[in-house]
Amino acid sequence: MAWDFSTEPEFEAQLEWMRGFVREEIIPLEVLDLDRAAFDRITAPLKEQVRERGLWAAHLPPELGGGGFGQVRLGLMHEILGQCRYAPGIFGNQAPDSGNAELLAIGGSPEQQERWMHPLLRGELRSCFSMTEPGAGADPTLLTTRAVLDGDDYVIDGHKWFSSNASVADFLIVMCVTDPDVSPYQGSSMIIVPVDTPGVTIVRDIPVMDHPTRSPALYGGHAEVLYEGVRVPRENLVGNPGDGFRLAQQRLGPGRIHHAMRWLGQSRRAFDMLCERAVSRHTHGSVLADKQMVQDWVATSAAEMQAARLMTLHAAWTMDRVGAANARLEIGMVKYWGAKVLHDVIDRAIQVHGSLGFSGDLPLEEMYRAARAARIYDGPDEVHKATVAKRILRGYAPVDVPTEHVPTRAAAARERFAAHLDLVTADL
Repeated sequence: MAWDFSTEPEFEAQLEWMRGFVREEIIPLEVLDLDRAAFDRITAPLKEQVRERGLWAAHLPPELGGGGFGQVRLGLMHEILGQCRYAPGIFGNQAPDSGNAELLAIGGSPEQQERWMHPLLRGELRSCFSMTEPGAGADPTLLTTRAVLDGDDYVIDGHKWFSSNASVADFLIVMCVTDPDVSPYQGSSMIIVPVDTPGVTIVRDIPVMDHPTRSPALYGGHAEVLYEGVRVPRENLVGNPGDGFRLAQQRLGPGRIHHAMRWLGQSRRAFDMLCERAVSRHTHGSVLADKQMVQDWVATSAAEMQAARLMTLHAAWTMDRVGAANARLEIGMVKYWGAKVLHDVIDRAIQVHGSLGFSGDLPLEEMYRAARAARIYDGPDEVHKATVAKRILRGYAPVDVPTEHVPTRAAAARERFAAHLDLVTADL
């Protein structure tokens, strides 16, 4: 089946508008020291422009308040938005809100969609996906946070961390064990918890490489959260009891590829800085662009970025045609490959700038710190590589003799073509 990543001229015009809008209106915000109120004042008219262009919340279908663009067009959009941390929020599809909206679109009741999803899409609420636990890490079967049904309420007790956005969220979607007596894959559920519910304690925003000291108020931190006797109505259960893992996969699949899409834009920005420096910096008798090692960095980065872009768009194209569940192989590959390319291109850009790249006078050092997390969140590289390898190896069967064993193949060929070989021998 032929791949086709082209888009209509009308949508290409939208992408061209986005490129200028992000470059001229959003990226300049990075160098301003803004609190939340000032940031909201400045970005409110920008968000309105996005809405007027019909580009707001492009990740959901129109009947749910989104743009219904599909994964390929969304990927082309995210490639532009990924250049700047603030851009996805100004377009209404920032993580984790976009993933949570998709989750509620898939598993939420009409009442949950009305109360939580639609305000989330309109930008009136902020949300958190509270799944990771200190003792579970990359193995969600080890989750210990419990939700016990007590009359018409669930009572939740547990300890989460790296709950992104929790300190600025209006509600949390909590992954918890509702039936410990069955397989973990059938015994976990997701429950909506308003952040002001008694028993919810936002302990702290955990300092990380990405922002070790800066306030996360503009884009949300990674919070440690305690749930102690948290009581919420059973109507806050998303889907059915035991749906947690199914819903998590449906949420995390698109989320992973959206990350990979944004990494394309971030790596391109670093690549542009690398090339600009290469043609500008004169040292040891010539510009850096004349040095073969720098030329290798440019050529290698260009090839790796093109490979990441094609892999990402192919994964998006596959999702558009057969759904996320049937595109796990493609999504898994682009998750670990895209993370590596992002890191390596930024690393080379820093290297070519020398001490300037290491300093805070360029955005590269902050980009580098943020890029390191890409190999961990939404599943570490090693988990995705193992999953991809297992799925590929299912297509192979063990053999006693290698299929390509030359002596065995020669004997089979002689037997197959014996009549022809006998005629040749007779002629001789």
